[in-house]
Formats: sequence, C-alpha cells, structure tokens
Amino acid sequence: MTPPRIRPRRLRTTPAMRRLVAETRLHPADLVLPMFVREDASEPVPIGSMPGVVQHSMESLARAADEAAHAGIGGVMLFGIPSVRDATGSQATDPDGILNRATERLQREVGDALVVQTDLCLDEFTDHGHCGVLDAAGHVDNDTTLERYADMAVAQANAGSSILGLSGMMDGQVAVVRDALDTAGHTDTAVLAYAAKYSSAFYGPFREAVDSQLQGDRRTYQQDPANRREGLREATLDLAEGADIVMVKPAMSYLDVLSDVAEISDVPVWAYQISGEYAMIEAAASQGWIDRRASILESVLGIRRAGADTVLTYWATEIAGWIK
Repeated sequence: MTPPRIRPRRLRTTPAMRRLVAETRLHPADLVLPMFVREDASEPVPIGSMPGVVQHSMESLARAADEAAHAGIGGVMLFGIPSVRDATGSQATDPDGILNRATERLQREVGDALVVQTDLCLDEFTDHGHCGVLDAAGHVDNDTTLERYADMAVAQANAGSSILGLSGMMDGQVAVVRDALDTAGHTDTAVLAYAAKYSSAFYGPFREAVDSQLQGDRRTYQQDPANRREGLREATLDLAEGADIVMVKPAMSYLDVLSDVAEISDVPVWAYQISGEYAMIEAAASQGWIDRRASILESVLGIRRAGADTVLTYWATEIAGWIK
C-alpha cells in the first residue's frame, strides 16, 4: 500500500496546532448576556427550568452586570417583569417602569464597559401574554401594535438603551421604530431586528423566566419552523427597512437559516441561544450524560461557525471566564 501524501491529520496533532489553525474562535466580546429584572423582587428569584439563571432584583442585576463587565463580554440584553400588567402593556412605556429604570441604572453604572440593550416587545407587559395589542376578535393587531412599539422605542432610548431588540415579529416594525427614534432625536440608537424568529417549542423555560401570561400561541406572527426561505425573506425586509443588526432565533434548530442570512447580510448577524437550548444542556450535564463545559463551548462555537457574529447566551459571563 502506498502511504497517503495528503494527511489532514497533520493539522490536528497537538492542542497548539489545533489552536493555530482553528477557523472559528470564541471571544468574550462576541457574547451578550440576557438578564431578567423583576419589579417586586428584593433578592434573586431562581428560575426552576433554567438552573443558574434568576429573575434579578435591581441590586442583584447591578452586581451581575458589573461581573459581566469585568468578564469582558460585549453586552447585556434586559427583559423586564412588571408587577402589574394590562391589555396594552402600559408599563412598557412608563419612564418609571421596571425595564426603563433598570436600563437607566445599568447605563449609568456599566455603560462604558458594556453595551446595554433592551428587549422591545409587549409580551412581558401584557395581561394576555401576546407580543402586541389585541383587536375585538382577540387577534394581534399588527398596525396598532406598531404604534405601541414606537412609543416603547422612544421610552427605552430615553432611558439610555444603546440597542433596541425588536423581538415582536410585527410586519414593518423596523421602519416604524427607526422613524420614531429619528424623530425623537435618537439617531444614534441602534435597531436589532429579530428578523427570523420562529415559533419554537424550545421557548418553554423563557415563559417561566418572564412569568408569561400567554393565552394561546404566537404562530400568526412568529415564523413556521417548516420554512427556510421565509427566514431569508424576513431578514431581507428588515435590512431594507434600516436594521443595524439582524437576528436569528432560536439558534440550535435554525443553523441553516442563520447561514443563509449571514450570506446575504451587509450588517452584523446575531443569534440567540434560547432558554430551551440552555435547559437541555444543563439537564443532561446534571445527570452526567454529557460533559457540561465541553458541550456549552461546542454549542456556542457551532452557532458562531454557522455565521453568527455575536451570540446571546445565558452562559456569556461563565464562558468569558473560561476563555480568559
């Protein structure tokens, strides 16, 4: 037998060699930490389906954000959990609402070290749990919801948010929010479009995290998991409307869509490693079925390899510590 001349294994011989030729790398600055802040909490409240993740009090939120800043991650994405909800999510636009107060504090305390970002959606604030305002028939009214999003955008920008995460999946939301921000003088506030956001079974733990009041489902506005081309169409529309960043969510089951969007986007492409992805790895690791650290790193590396410039992950601070 003639020995092979071409031996790809030469570039896998040692850890140093593998590191030298690695095509994809993780860096703390490529990670964003989603955080939950609860209005009536005086101390952190553990989330049962997401071990290690909590609903923060204002004080514990500030401490965790400071830790994240010292770890060198890129930013934090804030979700607010109000103590009072109503049909239109009025607390979302109240300057003294929990999300806006938390944003103002973190921008003041860690805004020079982290990019403070906010979720712009009504689902945490409505008593029906949908991402928009309902019409008389109980359906989400796209255009009435856009008016609420415009008001939310200005309120969050006034509070100091640097990036607004438009996660509601209403048609035309990017253009409406961009116009509202520019009219209010917030021309430097960036818009992160959740461009391809699918109706996923893996959101379950998140519903616990935000104490969701959802009745029914969100399939009329979140995308059908069966559709790949539609994800690219949604991203193309958001780019045309002026999105500064586009997002694919979830990450794990939609790496094909993520790759498609990365191929055509001329702005940064992000992906959200969602609650169900987190919960599955933590659950399997707790049983000793998988290596926790190796599985976490491989999962995030896979998302980056598929085309994500930045990954939202609940392990952001921990991963940053490992990298350092």
